[in-house]
Amino acid sequence: MNVDPDTLTAALNRLRRAQGQLGGVIRMIEEGRECTDVVTQLAAVSRALDKAGFAIIATNLQQCIVAGDEAALDKEKLEKLFLSLA
Repeated sequence: MNVDPDTLTAALNRLRRAQGQLGGVIRMIEEGRECTDVVTQLAAVSRALDKAGFAIIATNLQQCIVAGDEAALDKEKLEKLFLSLA
């Protein structure tokens, strides 16, 4: 993956936090915690994953624009990438 190292580090950190949050959700379910608490944490995991994905896509898009890579700027391909996170 050809991504800016700073963005990659930020995305990896976000994914690691999401991984920890997901572990917390699993423990909450195993402990029989309230449904609202579980859903709240699950939503946080989902947002963290989405933000990491959008950051990676946005960085790649920016690099393609700067490099003038017309093939990578295919509208249908970009649309699929964004919709895959929707």
